[in-house]
Amino acid sequence: MKVVIMGMGYIGLPTAALIASKGIHVHGVDVNQHVVDTVNKGKIHIVEPELEGLVHYDVTQGFLVASSKAEEADVFLVAVPTPFKGDHEPDLSFVESATRMVLPFLKEGNLFIIESTSPVGTTEKMSQLIFKERPELKNKISIAYCPERVLPGSVIYELQNNDRVIGGIDDSSTDAALGFYSKFVKGDLHKTNSRTAEMCKLVENAYRDVNIAFANELSIICDKANINVNELIDLASKHPRVKILKPGPGVGGHCIAVDPWFIVSEFKEEAKIIKQARLINQYKKDWVIGKIKKEAASFQSQKGKVPMIACMGLSYKADIDDLRESPSLEIFHALEKENYRVMAVEPNLRKHPELEITDSMKAVLEADIIVFLVAHKEFRTLAVAADKVVLDFCGSGK
Repeated sequence: MKVVIMGMGYIGLPTAALIASKGIHVHGVDVNQHVVDTVNKGKIHIVEPELEGLVHYDVTQGFLVASSKAEEADVFLVAVPTPFKGDHEPDLSFVESATRMVLPFLKEGNLFIIESTSPVGTTEKMSQLIFKERPELKNKISIAYCPERVLPGSVIYELQNNDRVIGGIDDSSTDAALGFYSKFVKGDLHKTNSRTAEMCKLVENAYRDVNIAFANELSIICDKANINVNELIDLASKHPRVKILKPGPGVGGHCIAVDPWFIVSEFKEEAKIIKQARLINQYKKDWVIGKIKKEAASFQSQKGKVPMIACMGLSYKADIDDLRESPSLEIFHALEKENYRVMAVEPNLRKHPELEITDSMKAVLEADIIVFLVAHKEFRTLAVAADKVVLDFCGSGK
C-alpha cells in the first residue's frame, strides 16, 4: 500500500509519521518547500513530543518522503487548512486545490479521504468535482470523511488510540475507509455517512467552545463582583454533576476558535447559543486588553513612568508552540500597535520571523507588569518579586 497525504502541517505530518511507522509507504505533499526539505532530512518544523524521532525513523527506513507534488498511490488523504473568508465564511480553496492536485493520479480502486475540518456537504462537493473532471471514476473509487481528534502535545498517542468517526459518500466508501484506518488506529472506528461525520467534528468543538464561553463569562462577572473566579470554580465543581472549565484570555487554535463558525455560517437562524459562545470568547480578548491598559494607566499615574509589560505566553494553549488564532498573540499585537512597551514571552518558541522573543526570567526581572496569558509549565516555578504588578488571566497561580 502507498498513501499520499496532502498537507504536512500539525495534523498531516503526525498522521504521515504514524502510518509510515507501520511499514506503509507515505508520500507527503506540501506547498512549502522548507517543510518538504525539513521532513526529508528526518526533522520537523513544529513542536510535538515524540514526533521528530518517529519522522527520523520513517525517513531513514525509506517509508516517508516529502515532495511538493502528488503522485500515484492507493490512498489519498487531504489534511490541509480550512480558513475563513469574508464574515467567517469557510474557505474551501485549500481543500479544492488539494483535490485538484491529486485528480490526475486517481485510478480505479483508490480511496480518497478528507480529514480537513469542513462544512457539512464538503465531501459530497469534492466527489462531484472528481466525477465531473474524471467521469470514468464514477462508482470506481471510494470517497470518505474522517475528522481527527487530537490534543497538541500528545498527537501521536491520540491519533493511534482515540476513536474515529468515518463517513463515506456510500456504504462501500465507509467500509473502505474503515479498513484503511484499522491499519494504524487502535481506538474504535464508528461508521456513519459523510455529512454526519462532518457535522460531528463541528459539534465536538462547538460544545467545547460553549463550555469555555461559560467560564469566560463567569470570570468577567466575578471580576465585577470582586470574587476570585478560580476559587469559585473549584468550589462549584465539588458538586458531583458540575465540572466548570478554567477561564482564559479567549479561545484560539485551528479547531475551537474556527469550527463553530462553520455551523453558524450555514445555520444562521438556528445556531443561537453556538454564535453567542463565539462572541463571548472573542469579547474576552478585548476585555483582557482593557484590564491591562487600565493597570498600565494606574501604574504610570502612581510611578510617573511608562510601564514595561511582559506578555507571558503567546501560543493558543499551554505547552505548545502553535500560534494559530491565538488570543494571547492578538493581545500582544494590540498593545504593541498602541505603542505600549511590551515583551513577547513564549518559551516554546526559540525564534520567530516577526517577533522578538524574550526569555522568561529576563521578563519577570525587567518588566513592571507581568501578564500571564498562557499557563505554560515553565511559568510555574518563576519567582516574581513582590513589587511587580501581576495580572493572571489563565489561572497560572501567580
